[in-house]
Amino acid sequence: MKELTAKQVEELVTEGNQSLNIIDVREDEEVASGMIPAAKHIPLGSIESRMGELDKTKEYIMVCRSGGRSGQASQFLESQGFKVINMTGGMMSWEGPTK
Repeated sequence: MKELTAKQVEELVTEGNQSLNIIDVREDEEVASGMIPAAKHIPLGSIESRMGELDKTKEYIMVCRSGGRSGQASQFLESQGFKVINMTGGMMSWEGPTK
């Protein structure tokens, strides 16, 4: 499984990389406290039923609170043929802007 640190993801966001596809797998109440502005919210429990919203030709950066659930989501999506990167440290390590 490919991984990036929160700082590396923050640098990509700061560079204005328009091809970034960030998926936040935290629960609604966690996301309410702030998420990465470019991220799409798909709770971990909904990944399987909502993976039709994702494109296998794109690469996705998976985010959660500390990196564990996003790791689970990454492993699952990889097994389904998606290209994914887990953001290690999760939002606990994120120092960039949130929405």
